[in-house]
Amino acid sequence: MTIYLVRHGKEEEGFRGGWSQRGLADEGKKQAQILAEYLHENKERFNFTRIISSDLNRSKETAFYIAKKSEMKVELDQKWREHNNGIMAGMSNEKAETAFPDLYFNTLGMDERYPGGESPREFLYRIKRTFYKLVDEVSAKNEDILVVTHGGVINIIYHLIEEIEWSNKNKIFKSGNTSIHKVELDEGKMKITLSNYIDHLN
Repeated sequence: MTIYLVRHGKEEEGFRGGWSQRGLADEGKKQAQILAEYLHENKERFNFTRIISSDLNRSKETAFYIAKKSEMKVELDQKWREHNNGIMAGMSNEKAETAFPDLYFNTLGMDERYPGGESPREFLYRIKRTFYKLVDEVSAKNEDILVVTHGGVINIIYHLIEEIEWSNKNKIFKSGNTSIHKVELDEGKMKITLSNYIDHLN
């Protein structure tokens, strides 16, 4: 059983991410199209039967390119969203620096929330619950699934699998735009067998 984690394509620049509903930049759309074509051409190697995606536009758009090429439907799920940065979501960097100087995800305390958002610990627990629920589902149904999500989400999952205590101040596991990460499940054990794979962009 396998879970493929895919980060979305490059998003519009100059704005705060998190729960922003801004979509892919033109470059990100091209990346997503290339990825979709690559997965289709290599479907024997990347064999998945379902596509789940965060419902934020940058992930959703990436997933739809893949789904169209693979002739599948996309299951949208809010629980796979990036950290909730509340009222800062989609705010221009210039405005954010003026309204909330020096406020970034890695400057928050573990239990300190973004204004109108969630704390790093709440983000961790949300992804932990969501990921382990999917692991149970994949194991029970003996299926391979592709999940289109975000860099912060993938980073937490790496920590869970490697059994490293996560905090928002940790060094981040690398996850490039449209990168593929393969998690294999075998008799209750999980192993990352493909990490930050971006050969399709080369």
